[in-house]
Amino acid sequence: MADSNRTPKRGFFAKFLDFVERAGNKLPHPFMLFIYLALGVIGLSWLISLFNISFEHPGTGEVEQINNMISAEGLEYILSSMLDNFTGFAPLGLVLVMMFGIGLAQRVGLIETFMKKTILNAPKSLVTYAIIATGIMGNLASDAAFVIVPPLAAMMFYALGRHPLAGMAAGFAGVGAGFTANIIITGTDALLAGISTEVATTINAEAAVTPLDNWYFMLFSVLMLMFVGAWITEKIIEPRLGKYDPSLGEDDVTNQQLEEITPEKNRALRNAGIAGLLYSILIAFMIIPSNGILRGEDGGVVDSPFIANIVPLILFFFVIVAVAYGLTTKVIKSTRDVPEFMTDAMKDMAGYIVLIFAASQFIAYFGWTNLGAFIAVTGADTLTNLNFTGMPVVVGFILLAAILNLFIFSGSAQWALMAPIFIPMFMLLDYNPAFIQLAYRIADSTTNIITPLNPYVPMVLAFMKRYDKNAGFGTLFSIMLPYTLIFLILWIIIFVVWTMLGIPIGPGVGMR
Repeated sequence: MADSNRTPKRGFFAKFLDFVERAGNKLPHPFMLFIYLALGVIGLSWLISLFNISFEHPGTGEVEQINNMISAEGLEYILSSMLDNFTGFAPLGLVLVMMFGIGLAQRVGLIETFMKKTILNAPKSLVTYAIIATGIMGNLASDAAFVIVPPLAAMMFYALGRHPLAGMAAGFAGVGAGFTANIIITGTDALLAGISTEVATTINAEAAVTPLDNWYFMLFSVLMLMFVGAWITEKIIEPRLGKYDPSLGEDDVTNQQLEEITPEKNRALRNAGIAGLLYSILIAFMIIPSNGILRGEDGGVVDSPFIANIVPLILFFFVIVAVAYGLTTKVIKSTRDVPEFMTDAMKDMAGYIVLIFAASQFIAYFGWTNLGAFIAVTGADTLTNLNFTGMPVVVGFILLAAILNLFIFSGSAQWALMAPIFIPMFMLLDYNPAFIQLAYRIADSTTNIITPLNPYVPMVLAFMKRYDKNAGFGTLFSIMLPYTLIFLILWIIIFVVWTMLGIPIGPGVGMR
């Protein structure tokens, strides 16, 4: 007689996910990871310096050696540069300034109401598209979208007689797999561009990556993710889940009603929209005329004050619409409320600031020792000698980043790890650092929804179990895996075709 208590045989994918979870859980906190890496750079600089290895610096043409940090000069640099490494780190100011505006909009309730409005007002036939688009756009609210969109999407699907887990999957796919895409410039653009610029200047002092440099491609990606995500949901996920059995869910979940947006919040959204439109018209008057004050000296837009100052302009936009919304809902009662909401939003950035302190030291040490340039030159020469310098090597980089994302969930932390190695190497192969940053963003987004190290995976699983008591990690990953694989494959194909056609990935930005 067979043993009824025998553990079911686990498949290869389930074992692989177990391995990812175990391996990832053994990684230290990202802050300590950068500390250990900085110590590793110090030790490696001493070891390589013993062999008097030299190389020609690609930026200056001068012969350079590895600078030893375990020396009087190295110790002095560690102590004297610590504050400058931190306060001068390009992403720090960019992100904090962006979060003043976006955080204010989030604290007054504008972003949450906008997301609910988009989903609740969508025609039934377009609900799936609206959910995924809202999830993608929700990265304006950073991680808050993970908490808002998936459960709201499940409720919407259930109210329409559709399977709530399919709605939750669509919402989670939009928020997680579409995290790096948007139709407007967000904090993610500023953060990644800052890290890319910080690293690129070690090869070319004049190199710069702006928050707009990936905009064209990411703008198109929103449409691609929305339509493909809706197709996956309706053609793969829902048929696989079948008809929902309400008896599997908790009573308070299956009996709850969707909360309608109040007339006051509707008026607030309208007023915020009007304020944002008026501001946009004002900016347009400074750009569209050939003699507009935000145009460049040559009358162009690509190299202009508009592009150079895009972050402050976006800050003002979010402050204006947030204040208009807050005044209407009476969340903002006096001028003192605005800085208090901004201060409250900055509390969420404390962990980021601490992380950046460690990351900035690691990147600075990598540059000062010349290890970054040495690895870049060696790697580029090796790839050139192997005749492996075209699009295949970029696709290989995407796949590598996608795999590493299973172990390092933080996109900024992972890019701070990878950029010092891969940006210089690819720049020596004549690739634009903004182009390599774009390749990384594709990889970073797609695997967000299947990594056990995503802190929102347990939360989404908890939501799922409220609708289906039998749901487990296997349920979640089996539902989300089609999004990851199809998004990744299709995104890579579009990336390759886009490049081959020579279409700019941002204003005036291409592959080379």
